[in-house]
Amino acid sequence: MSSRSDVIEDAPNAPGSPGSAPTDSPAPSATLGGEQKRSIEQITLLLFITVPFLALLAAVPLAWGWGVSWLDLGLLVFFYYLGCHGITIGFHRHFTHGSFKAKRPLKIALAIAGSMAVEGPLVRWVADHRKHHKFSDAEGDPHSPWRYGETLPALMKGLWWAHIGWMFDEEQTSQEKYAPDLVKDPALRAISRHFIYWTMLSLALPPLIGGLVTMSWWGAFTAFFWGSLVRVALLHHVTWSINSICHAVGKRPFKSRDRSGNVWWLAVLSCGESWHNLHHADPTSARHGVERGQLDSSARLIRWFEVCGWAYDVRWPSRSRIDSRRKTGEDGSRQRKAPAEAA
Repeated sequence: MSSRSDVIEDAPNAPGSPGSAPTDSPAPSATLGGEQKRSIEQITLLLFITVPFLALLAAVPLAWGWGVSWLDLGLLVFFYYLGCHGITIGFHRHFTHGSFKAKRPLKIALAIAGSMAVEGPLVRWVADHRKHHKFSDAEGDPHSPWRYGETLPALMKGLWWAHIGWMFDEEQTSQEKYAPDLVKDPALRAISRHFIYWTMLSLALPPLIGGLVTMSWWGAFTAFFWGSLVRVALLHHVTWSINSICHAVGKRPFKSRDRSGNVWWLAVLSCGESWHNLHHADPTSARHGVERGQLDSSARLIRWFEVCGWAYDVRWPSRSRIDSRRKTGEDGSRQRKAPAEAA
């Protein structure tokens, strides 16, 4: 994996971009730790990854033995898509890329919903992702599957790194450099610093609801198993698959500076994030599934927020903008497909 200078600077307030806030004076840190992860953070991260994953592995045999109630499935689906859209609409399209502007209540709600996905503090998540776009699949990318080379063994090692391994790297992305706009926002900084409390709330709500509805400890336990542990593990691995799978395989109809691909079978579970080639070709676009039939529930919700007046200045991709990013054939022609319906 080689370095390159033609990097993407797409965040509206990213360091070095027009209108970005000066970073001469250090801003308060938004999360625990400095430029290196502490041992306690490494241990906590390991627990947050392994415990839900063990529950996911046990889900099928336990469902066969215990059965699974409609209440448990309902809690799993509701909290899964609450956290998933908090990540895709909030952490990703709004905070990282500025695909739309949000009224203050929606901004805070998205920050909290994304935090409840248990994928890390807001500011750290955004800083890592902005750095990823700056060096996507080149030297400096925090989680490229091509990190170790292009042979099959190297790619297998790289996929592991991009999926999980990179999170245990002691070196952290500078939040002051890559997310100064969030660090300087007191409310967002507070939400980020209190990530552990949003995690506790996210894990506690399903068993609380399950216990109250069934009026039993068993109902609380099964709701915790399905609505908390299995849900978090499933969401983790779907999100991480965007970093690993969607940078290794998939169709690439659009021009991008990396190996991002569109992976259709992840679209529903990823809330539209797996149309990843378009995203890297046009990072600030509010819609990733731009062709007819490409499901993108995140774009649909952003449209609803816009209609309600909660979101504005939404960067919807025009047909000419989409076509300008298509790869050309040998004869210079562009392959055109039917446009997606309005989100």
